[in-house]
Amino acid sequence: MFTGIIEELGEVVSIEEIGDSSRIRLRGPVVRDGARHGDSIAVNGVCLTVVDTPEQLAAETGEFSADVMAETLHRSSLGGLKPGSPVNLERAMALGARLGGHLVQGHVDATGRLLSREPGERDADGNLRWEVLRFSLPESISRYLVEKGSITVDGVSLTVVEAARDSFTVSLIPATLALTTLGAKALGESVNLEVDVLAKYVERLLESRTLPDLPNIPNPTNIPNLPVSDSTGESK
Repeated sequence: MFTGIIEELGEVVSIEEIGDSSRIRLRGPVVRDGARHGDSIAVNGVCLTVVDTPEQLAAETGEFSADVMAETLHRSSLGGLKPGSPVNLERAMALGARLGGHLVQGHVDATGRLLSREPGERDADGNLRWEVLRFSLPESISRYLVEKGSITVDGVSLTVVEAARDSFTVSLIPATLALTTLGAKALGESVNLEVDVLAKYVERLLESRTLPDLPNIPNPTNIPNLPVSDSTGESK
Protein backbone atom coordinates (compact mmCIF):
# COMPACT_ATOMS: atom_id res chain seq x y z
CA MET A 1 0.00 0.00 0.00
CA PHE A 2 1.02 3.60 -0.63
CA THR A 3 -0.24 7.02 0.47
CA GLY A 4 0.02 9.06 -2.73
CA ILE A 5 2.58 11.42 -1.19
CA ILE A 6 5.44 11.52 -3.69
CA GLU A 7 8.85 11.15 -2.09
CA GLU A 8 10.97 11.94 -5.09
CA LEU A 9 10.88 13.05 -8.71
CA GLY A 10 13.02 10.37 -10.37
CA GLU A 11 14.14 9.66 -13.91
CA VAL A 12 14.11 6.76 -16.34
CA VAL A 13 17.68 5.62 -17.05
CA SER A 14 17.03 2.86 -19.57
CA ILE A 15 14.35 0.50 -20.86
CA GLU A 16 15.13 -3.03 -21.98
CA GLU A 17 12.46 -4.84 -23.97
CA ILE A 18 12.17 -8.52 -22.99
CA GLY A 19 9.61 -10.18 -25.25
CA ASP A 20 6.29 -8.45 -24.62
CA SER A 21 7.47 -7.11 -21.25
CA SER A 22 10.15 -4.60 -20.27
CA ARG A 23 12.79 -4.07 -17.62
CA ILE A 24 12.98 -0.44 -16.64
CA ARG A 25 15.92 1.10 -14.79
CA LEU A 26 15.26 4.22 -12.79
CA ARG A 27 17.29 6.77 -10.87
CA GLY A 28 15.85 7.66 -7.48
CA PRO A 29 18.40 7.87 -4.66
CA VAL A 30 15.79 8.65 -2.00
CA VAL A 31 13.55 5.63 -2.64
CA ARG A 32 16.58 3.53 -3.59
CA ASP A 33 18.17 4.07 -0.16
CA GLY A 34 17.67 0.91 1.87
CA ALA A 35 15.78 -0.86 -0.92
CA ARG A 36 15.98 -4.65 -1.06
CA HIS A 37 15.20 -7.23 -3.69
CA GLY A 38 11.41 -7.71 -3.76
CA ASP A 39 10.52 -4.33 -2.26
CA SER A 40 7.61 -2.37 -3.75
CA ILE A 41 8.05 1.10 -5.24
CA ALA A 42 5.30 3.03 -6.99
CA VAL A 43 6.38 4.51 -10.33
CA ASN A 44 3.85 7.07 -11.61
CA GLY A 45 1.29 5.32 -9.43
CA VAL A 46 2.09 1.78 -10.59
CA CYS A 47 3.31 -0.67 -7.95
CA LEU A 48 6.52 -2.28 -9.23
CA THR A 49 8.91 -4.76 -7.62
CA VAL A 50 12.64 -4.15 -7.24
CA VAL A 51 14.45 -6.97 -9.09
CA ASP A 52 18.09 -6.06 -8.46
CA THR A 53 20.25 -8.58 -6.61
CA PRO A 54 21.71 -7.67 -3.21
CA GLU A 55 25.08 -7.14 -4.89
CA GLN A 56 23.59 -4.71 -7.40
CA LEU A 57 21.72 -2.86 -4.67
CA ALA A 58 24.93 -2.54 -2.66
CA ALA A 59 26.44 -0.37 -5.40
CA GLU A 60 26.09 3.36 -4.70
CA THR A 61 24.37 4.26 -7.96
CA GLY A 62 21.06 5.61 -6.71
CA GLU A 63 19.41 3.38 -9.32
CA PHE A 64 17.13 0.35 -9.27
CA SER A 65 15.41 -1.89 -11.81
CA ALA A 66 11.88 -3.27 -12.07
CA ASP A 67 10.12 -5.59 -14.50
CA VAL A 68 6.94 -4.37 -16.19
CA MET A 69 4.68 -7.07 -17.62
CA ALA A 70 2.65 -6.69 -20.81
CA GLU A 71 -0.61 -6.25 -18.87
CA THR A 72 0.85 -3.28 -16.98
CA LEU A 73 2.25 -1.73 -20.15
CA HIS A 74 -1.19 -2.07 -21.75
CA ARG A 75 -3.26 -0.72 -18.86
CA SER A 76 -1.01 2.14 -17.76
CA SER A 77 1.05 4.95 -19.24
CA LEU A 78 4.37 3.24 -18.43
CA GLY A 79 4.55 1.95 -22.00
CA GLY A 80 5.13 5.53 -23.15
CA LEU A 81 8.16 6.16 -20.94
CA LYS A 82 11.56 6.83 -22.52
CA PRO A 83 15.08 7.30 -21.14
CA GLY A 84 15.11 10.69 -19.47
CA SER A 85 11.38 10.72 -18.68
CA PRO A 86 10.62 12.10 -15.19
CA VAL A 87 8.62 9.81 -12.89
CA ASN A 88 6.91 10.11 -9.52
CA LEU A 89 8.39 7.70 -6.97
CA GLU A 90 7.08 6.50 -3.61
CA ARG A 91 8.11 3.60 -1.38
CA ALA A 92 5.47 1.35 0.14
CA MET A 93 4.16 2.81 3.39
CA ALA A 94 5.36 1.41 6.71
CA LEU A 95 2.73 0.05 9.07
CA GLY A 96 2.07 2.69 11.71
CA ALA A 97 3.38 5.58 9.60
CA ARG A 98 1.34 8.75 9.06
CA LEU A 99 -1.19 8.47 6.23
CA GLY A 100 -0.65 11.85 4.60
CA GLY A 101 -2.75 11.17 1.50
CA HIS A 102 -5.16 8.25 1.24
CA LEU A 103 -4.92 4.48 0.84
CA VAL A 104 -3.39 3.80 -2.58
CA GLN A 105 -2.83 0.28 -3.91
CA GLY A 106 -0.68 1.10 -6.92
CA HIS A 107 -3.17 -0.74 -9.16
CA VAL A 108 -4.13 1.49 -12.08
CA ASP A 109 -7.85 1.47 -12.93
CA ALA A 110 -7.59 3.43 -16.17
CA THR A 111 -5.69 6.17 -17.94
CA GLY A 112 -6.83 9.70 -18.68
CA ARG A 113 -5.45 12.71 -20.49
CA LEU A 114 -4.76 16.27 -19.42
CA LEU A 115 -7.45 18.43 -21.03
CA SER A 116 -6.70 21.89 -19.65
CA ARG A 117 -4.67 23.96 -17.22
CA GLU A 118 -6.12 27.09 -15.63
CA PRO A 119 -3.76 29.19 -13.50
CA GLY A 120 -5.23 30.53 -10.27
CA GLU A 121 -4.33 33.72 -8.46
CA ARG A 122 -0.77 34.87 -7.84
CA ASP A 123 0.91 36.26 -4.75
CA ALA A 124 2.44 39.73 -4.40
CA ASP A 125 5.65 38.52 -6.04
CA GLY A 126 3.81 37.13 -9.04
CA ASN A 127 4.25 33.50 -8.06
CA LEU A 128 1.42 31.13 -8.93
CA ARG A 129 -0.51 30.08 -5.81
CA TRP A 130 -2.37 27.23 -7.43
CA GLU A 131 -3.42 25.79 -10.78
CA VAL A 132 -6.57 23.91 -11.77
CA LEU A 133 -6.07 20.87 -14.02
CA ARG A 134 -8.83 19.00 -15.82
CA PHE A 135 -8.35 15.36 -16.83
CA SER A 136 -10.47 13.11 -19.01
CA LEU A 137 -12.18 10.24 -17.21
CA PRO A 138 -13.45 6.93 -18.64
CA GLU A 139 -17.14 6.44 -17.84
CA SER A 140 -16.32 2.99 -16.49
CA ILE A 141 -14.86 4.56 -13.34
CA SER A 142 -16.66 7.91 -13.19
CA ARG A 143 -19.18 6.59 -10.63
CA TYR A 144 -16.40 6.21 -8.07
CA LEU A 145 -15.60 9.94 -8.04
CA VAL A 146 -17.31 12.47 -5.78
CA GLU A 147 -16.54 16.09 -5.10
CA LYS A 148 -13.99 16.43 -2.28
CA GLY A 149 -13.24 12.71 -2.61
CA SER A 150 -9.81 11.27 -3.36
CA ILE A 151 -8.20 10.13 -6.60
CA THR A 152 -4.64 9.18 -7.51
CA VAL A 153 -3.17 10.79 -10.64
CA ASP A 154 0.23 9.40 -11.67
CA GLY A 155 0.69 8.29 -8.07
CA VAL A 156 -0.24 11.66 -6.54
CA SER A 157 -3.04 11.69 -3.97
CA LEU A 158 -5.38 14.53 -4.94
CA THR A 159 -8.77 15.90 -3.90
CA VAL A 160 -11.46 16.03 -6.57
CA VAL A 161 -12.79 19.57 -7.08
CA GLU A 162 -15.38 18.85 -9.76
CA ALA A 163 -16.57 15.37 -10.75
CA ALA A 164 -18.24 15.23 -14.17
CA ARG A 165 -19.35 12.21 -16.20
CA ASP A 166 -16.29 12.19 -18.45
CA SER A 167 -13.78 14.45 -16.68
CA PHE A 168 -12.71 15.86 -13.33
CA THR A 169 -10.67 18.74 -11.97
CA VAL A 170 -8.07 19.06 -9.23
CA SER A 171 -6.31 22.08 -7.75
CA LEU A 172 -2.53 21.85 -7.36
CA ILE A 173 -0.49 23.91 -4.92
CA PRO A 174 3.02 25.11 -5.84
CA ALA A 175 4.70 22.23 -3.94
CA THR A 176 2.80 19.63 -5.98
CA LEU A 177 3.55 21.46 -9.22
CA ALA A 178 7.26 21.65 -8.40
CA LEU A 179 7.83 18.21 -6.85
CA THR A 180 5.82 15.94 -9.18
CA THR A 181 5.47 15.33 -12.90
CA LEU A 182 2.12 17.14 -12.92
CA GLY A 183 3.82 20.53 -12.91
CA ALA A 184 5.23 20.01 -16.41
CA LYS A 185 2.50 17.76 -17.82
CA ALA A 186 1.54 18.90 -21.32
CA LEU A 187 -1.98 19.01 -22.72
CA GLY A 188 -2.97 15.65 -24.18
CA GLU A 189 -0.42 13.66 -22.17
CA SER A 190 -1.58 10.44 -20.56
CA VAL A 191 -1.82 9.90 -16.79
CA ASN A 192 -2.51 6.86 -14.63
CA LEU A 193 -5.73 6.96 -12.60
CA GLU A 194 -6.58 4.96 -9.50
CA VAL A 195 -9.89 5.59 -7.75
CA ASP A 196 -10.43 5.25 -4.01
CA VAL A 197 -10.57 1.52 -3.27
CA LEU A 198 -13.10 2.15 -0.49
CA ALA A 199 -15.65 3.25 -3.10
CA LYS A 200 -15.25 -0.05 -4.95
CA TYR A 201 -15.70 -2.07 -1.78
CA VAL A 202 -18.86 -0.14 -0.89
CA GLU A 203 -20.29 -0.80 -4.36
CA ARG A 204 -19.51 -4.50 -4.05
CA LEU A 205 -21.13 -4.74 -0.63
CA LEU A 206 -24.28 -2.98 -1.85
CA GLU A 207 -24.52 -5.37 -4.81
CA SER A 208 -24.48 -8.37 -2.44
CA ARG A 209 -26.48 -6.91 0.46
CA THR A 210 -29.18 -9.60 0.01
CA LEU A 211 -27.88 -12.82 1.53
CA PRO A 212 -28.65 -16.08 -0.27
CA ASP A 213 -31.01 -18.59 1.33
CA LEU A 214 -29.01 -20.72 3.73
CA PRO A 215 -29.81 -24.43 4.11
CA ASN A 216 -31.18 -25.81 7.36
CA ILE A 217 -28.43 -27.63 9.21
CA PRO A 218 -29.66 -30.67 11.17
CA ASN A 219 -28.74 -31.12 14.82
CA PRO A 220 -26.50 -34.22 14.78
CA THR A 221 -26.33 -34.56 18.54
CA ASN A 222 -30.09 -34.19 19.17
CA ILE A 223 -29.39 -31.65 21.89
CA PRO A 224 -32.71 -30.12 22.95
CA ASN A 225 -33.17 -26.38 22.58
CA LEU A 226 -32.33 -24.75 25.89
CA PRO A 227 -34.36 -21.86 27.29
CA VAL A 228 -32.92 -18.45 26.63
CA SER A 229 -32.97 -15.83 29.39
CA ASP A 230 -33.62 -12.18 28.62
CA SER A 231 -31.90 -9.32 30.42
CA THR A 232 -34.24 -9.67 33.42
CA GLY A 233 -33.23 -13.29 33.99
CA GLU A 234 -36.65 -14.67 33.06
CA SER A 235 -36.64 -17.73 30.81
CA LYS A 236 -38.37 -17.61 27.44
